[in-house]
Amino acid sequence: MPATPAALEALRTDLVALLGERGVSTDQKTRERASVDEATMSPILSEQLPLGLADLVASPADADEIAATLQAAVRHGVPVTTRGKGTGNYGQGIPLDGGLVLDTSRARAVVEVGDGWVTAEAGATMVALEQAAAAQNQQLWMYPSTAQSTIGGFLSGGSGGTGSISHGSNWEGFVTALDIALPGEPGLVHVEGEDAQTFVHTYGTAGVIARATVRLEPLQDWRAVYASFPTFEHALTAVRTLRGLEPAPRLVSADRAEITATLPKDPAFVAGRASLRGIIDAVTLDDARALIASAGGTVEDVREGLQQTTRVSMLSYNHPIWWLKRNTPDTEYFHVEVGGEALIDRIAEVEAVYPGGMLHIEAAHVGPIGMLTAPYTGAEDVYAGYPTLRGLGVRVHSPHQYYVDHGVEELVALKQRTDPDGLLNPGHIIDPSLVVTGGSTASAQPAVPGFGK
Repeated sequence: MPATPAALEALRTDLVALLGERGVSTDQKTRERASVDEATMSPILSEQLPLGLADLVASPADADEIAATLQAAVRHGVPVTTRGKGTGNYGQGIPLDGGLVLDTSRARAVVEVGDGWVTAEAGATMVALEQAAAAQNQQLWMYPSTAQSTIGGFLSGGSGGTGSISHGSNWEGFVTALDIALPGEPGLVHVEGEDAQTFVHTYGTAGVIARATVRLEPLQDWRAVYASFPTFEHALTAVRTLRGLEPAPRLVSADRAEITATLPKDPAFVAGRASLRGIIDAVTLDDARALIASAGGTVEDVREGLQQTTRVSMLSYNHPIWWLKRNTPDTEYFHVEVGGEALIDRIAEVEAVYPGGMLHIEAAHVGPIGMLTAPYTGAEDVYAGYPTLRGLGVRVHSPHQYYVDHGVEELVALKQRTDPDGLLNPGHIIDPSLVVTGGSTASAQPAVPGFGK
């Protein structure tokens, strides 16, 4: 339920006392910026926008202030949507019931680096964590393709990225401990191990991540490798074989020439040729060159340094589709998240599911994954392709929904304990029996009673 004007004004007064005038805003433009995420990547969701607008935006400066801000909202019955930088979500970061957006990006301290772990507040960026780890001859298990994402945002809304070839998703052991702000608790609640994993990838619907401890591993000597291929099919062979290097690459991405042409200009991108980018351990460079050559490719460049490997990360996962959409304004593209060996073995059939289909591909922990993109002709046409893809042996995940669709039954049970009044990110959990990856739009799906819309 939206908050009353009286409740919002009372909360604003409390938050100014807590955070100062700088930490609270009712400015229209600030509220608008805090109420959007990358939902515009989906033309289906874009047809439903705007979905919500914050009444207040609060920016606590540390983990304890995050907890105190949440408690102030709870006292006044104001719904709370937690936010990192809003870069990777598809509507899950939009405050559907208005209320307070709790922006954690000012709470950015890297608290401590230990042997195999780092602790940081929710607003610390992943690149800052990687730099802090490198100073101790260590590296993060993984970080998202948007390296400037915050650790709180990545754990709340992300799933994997650079490093996932070896370590899988961010709920598979990456997190060792969390300090969580909960509506019914006066301070932070410390959780470890499996208890911590349950709060990962839940979009702040069951608790607000204020501080996190995640795993590190020994630092490796990485190289950014750029290769080109006469066709995308040649590049697919290299994606598969490079995945088997030991030690494994940190990232391998590839695109057709048509998508490559829309990426930021780089001399390593050869006109008319498919592109492959990898983050490769220096000890395997000779083997990588041989595998690329055997697949018919040419190594165009090898670059050293964190800045160069981060650049490769920023050209992976959904970033190539973002560039495609940005640089082809005359065509509206959609994309579907896909996975499985069929992406390589049956590529022609996979791309033919949608007229004009093109695949962006990544090597991943278990088989390849990718973003299948094509010109948009309507929501029903998008959904109609899902059964066909599954019939080809392709795993399908739809980015055209603004509710949580991972571990929903467990999340509902957790939320009933931690947020029985449904103040945390309301409207983003639906009845688990209705969670689907296609067939109808998110707006047609009813929410769990008591959890918002």
